[in-house]
Amino acid sequence: MYEPSIVKWINKMFNYSFSKEWYETYWAFDLHGTVIKPNYKQGILALELYDYAKESLQILTKRHDIILFTYTSSYPEELKFYLDELKKVDIHFNYVNENPEISDSTGAFGYYKFKPYFNVMFEDKAGFFPETDWEPVYKCLLEWDKKQPPIKWKENFNKK
Repeated sequence: MYEPSIVKWINKMFNYSFSKEWYETYWAFDLHGTVIKPNYKQGILALELYDYAKESLQILTKRHDIILFTYTSSYPEELKFYLDELKKVDIHFNYVNENPEISDSTGAFGYYKFKPYFNVMFEDKAGFFPETDWEPVYKCLLEWDKKQPPIKWKENFNKK
């Protein structure tokens, strides 16, 4: 059975985050060619999602331990349209092209002034194949949705 690299990475990331008792993980999403099927027509805004993208992003959105942000080159007016339309189907991104929760002043593990920190990235130009990868991602997320970190991990982190 086909298991895409992104599923292997999600499993590895969740297992690692649980072993370290990290409450939050950060997920970056390119939009075109990853979440949204591109139409390649300038000025014509359409929102056609890949199969299983909506369901997967809805699972991630409802989890309090997942921080979602887009990592996109969409123009501001396009981005507003996409984000508004996604909100209508209960998909919410915390940030756009940034992750201010982890910076060089808040994390001792790297310099994040110019590069947003993420644990998982969905990007077609980095080997994510939306036509085949979303369904296994969805099934993986269904399994992980049964296991969520206890809130005390967040409280313990904030006390450090």
